Amino acid sequence: MKTQLGGDVGIAAALLSRGELVAIPTETVYGLAGNALNDEAVIKIYKAKNRPQFNPLIVHVSSLSQVEKYVLDIPEMLFKLAQACWPGSLTLLLPKNEAIPDLVTAGSFQVAIRIPNHSLTLSLLQALPFPLAAPSANPFGYVSPTTAAHVLEGLGGKIPYILDGGPCTIGVESTIAGCNPTGEIEVYRLGGIGLETIESITGKKPILKLKADLPETPGQLKSHYATHTPLLLSNASKSLPHFTNKTIYIGYNLWMKDLPRERQLLLAPDNRLESAARNLFGLLREADKVQADKIFIELVPNYGIGRAINDRIRRALHENKVHAIPKT
Repeated sequence: MKTQLGGDVGIAAALLSRGELVAIPTETVYGLAGNALNDEAVIKIYKAKNRPQFNPLIVHVSSLSQVEKYVLDIPEMLFKLAQACWPGSLTLLLPKNEAIPDLVTAGSFQVAIRIPNHSLTLSLLQALPFPLAAPSANPFGYVSPTTAAHVLEGLGGKIPYILDGGPCTIGVESTIAGCNPTGEIEVYRLGGIGLETIESITGKKPILKLKADLPETPGQLKSHYATHTPLLLSNASKSLPHFTNKTIYIGYNLWMKDLPRERQLLLAPDNRLESAARNLFGLLREADKVQADKIFIELVPNYGIGRAINDRIRRALHENKVHAIPKT
């Protein structure tokens, strides 16, 4: 199969209506989309990604009224979040109705659903009579794609069309939140909407419930963001004895002294966490291509979207079974 790139919503809509898959741009990462109401299309998503079928998918719609077509209820606190954050990088975990196949939710009675903040994909969703199931458009276990070129690298030849909407503006996946029976907000995945934002909207401090085994929501598997090259966490800016001439270092905003600049990459030269989020997956891919013996990476300040960035870094570390390097 030859994979085509383009910005034609009509081509994308026609393919999706025939049960084919299309990679779509969002503000977070590119998604691998199929008709969420079509079991055969959903199976194609799992096959294209080589994704374990116990890992649920996110459903994308174009409006809050569309959300209400596929869920039984939206708790008051989550409704407040939806009104404030949609379209945007927030996914809500809500009780699904019978329209959403169990294959999409991996048997769960809840569906992860959101309205993406990307004009091209919103136009596509508005042109379709069905919602789109869309996990990240990359082979399972590898770095998420933030450009159409990233998608082509990983899924070229496996899908017919990539809807090219340019680079993603956020660069890490959506935050996933839900409500427990007592009405408390629970966050199951850190992402583009910070905990502080959720608290400011609802007036309640959210509870973190990040799981990795038999996940209840998308994005909870620890291996989801791994590189091929062993990735290690650098806890100290002076860990030079651990580096070789084949090492790549990814720092937050400062160059490491005494290490050649050509062996270094910076997540946020402008010292902005938003830049680090946009650059994270792209820099991991770049570092992975230079045939290094290992990649060292520094955590970013752990607040706001920085928590989501650090969460992705730690998940990438787990796949390679490495540990943080002690400070020296």
